Amino acid sequence: MTLHGMLDVSLWQAVLFTLAFTHLTIAGVTIYLHRAQAHRALDLHPSVAHFFRFWLWLTTGMVTREWVAVHRRHHAKCETAEDPHSPRVLGLRKVLTEGAELYAEAAADRPTVERYGQGVPNDWLERQLYSRFRWQGLGLMLILDLVLFGLYGPVVWAVQMLWIPVWAAGVVNGVGHFYGYRSYESPDASTNFLPWGILIGGEELHNNHHAYPSSARLSSQWWEFDIGWLYIRILGALGLAHIRRVAPQPRVIAGKRQLDMETLSAVIVSRMHVFARYGKEVMRPVSRAELCRDAEHCRRLVRSAQRLLIKEGSRLDASARERLEQLLARHRTLAIVYQFRERLQEVWDRQASSQEALLAALGDWCQQAEASGIEALERFSRNLRGYSLQGASAV
Repeated sequence: MTLHGMLDVSLWQAVLFTLAFTHLTIAGVTIYLHRAQAHRALDLHPSVAHFFRFWLWLTTGMVTREWVAVHRRHHAKCETAEDPHSPRVLGLRKVLTEGAELYAEAAADRPTVERYGQGVPNDWLERQLYSRFRWQGLGLMLILDLVLFGLYGPVVWAVQMLWIPVWAAGVVNGVGHFYGYRSYESPDASTNFLPWGILIGGEELHNNHHAYPSSARLSSQWWEFDIGWLYIRILGALGLAHIRRVAPQPRVIAGKRQLDMETLSAVIVSRMHVFARYGKEVMRPVSRAELCRDAEHCRRLVRSAQRLLIKEGSRLDASARERLEQLLARHRTLAIVYQFRERLQEVWDRQASSQEALLAALGDWCQQAEASGIEALERFSRNLRGYSLQGASAV
C-alpha cells in the first residue's frame, strides 16, 4: 500500500472519488430518507433501502427516525416559531451556518421524534447498531478512507462529513425558503432556487416539493430536471422501487361543460396547478390590460403587481397589503379577478362541507365568472369545467 492508499490515486482521481461518494450520500438522503421514508412517495426494495441506511450511517451518522421526524415537523409547522429551521423566523445566516446544529437540536426533542417519527424502520439493526452507535459509523468511514486514499483520506472524509450539513441542512433549508422562483403559491415561502436538480439530487426544486410533498418527482416544468427522479425511474425499471405517488398533471377535456364529481376531484387534487394557471391565464393578461395602457415599463409593473395579486394574504406584510389595497382601488377589473381568486380559495377552505356542497359552490363560482364580462376569467372558468385526472400524465 502506497502513501496514496490501496487505490494509489492521483489528486484528481481522489477528487472524483470524493464527488462520487458525496453524490451517493445526496441520493441516499433524497431517495431513501426524504421521498421514501418521510413522505412515503415510493417503496424501495429491502436491499436498496438497507444499502442507503448503511451508507448514510457511514457518511452522516443520521438516524432515520430522527431525520424523518424533524422533516415532517418542518412541513407541519413551516415558517412558524415551531419550524426547526425556518430562515424566515431564524434568519438566513443562522440556517446557512448552523443548519446541522438546528437539526441536532430538533432531533434531541423526544416528543418531536415520538410524534412525527412513526412508521420508519425499527428492526434490530436500527435499534442495536445504527441508532446506538451512530458515531462509530463515521469512524469506520474515516478508516476506510485512510485505507483507500492514504494521505488524501482525511480530506476525502472531511468533505463527506461536511456535504450534508452544508448543502442539505444549510442550503436547502435556508436558500430554499429565501431566494429563487416559485412555480406554485404554496402557503409557505419555499422556492426553487435552481431549475436543475443535480448537485443536491433534485432538492433544488423545493417549492415544487412543498406544493406536492408526497410526490416522488420534484420537477414540474418541462425545463426542470430532477436527477433523483431519474434514479427512481431506473430503480423502478429494475424492479427495485415501486412509485406510489407523483404530483397530478390534470388535463382539460375539450367541450366538457358539465361540472361533476370527476371535475371536483381533479380541481381539488390539482389545487396548486389551478392557482398557477389562474395567475398565468387570468391575473397576467388582466394586469397587462389594466397597467400597460400608458406605462413605459410594462413588464416591471406587471411583475410587481402579480407578486401582490397571487401571493396568499397571510404571506403579505402590512406594507405589501397596503400596496395591494391601493392597486385594487385604482383598477376595478383587477379587483374583480382578485376577488374571484379569493372566492375560489374559499371553495377549498370548506373542509367540513360535503362533496355535493363543494360541487355546488364550484358551480356557482363558474357561473358567476362566466357572467363577469372579463374574457380571461370567462375562458379560465370554461376550461375549469373540463378538468380531469383520467388519462392525465404524471409530473
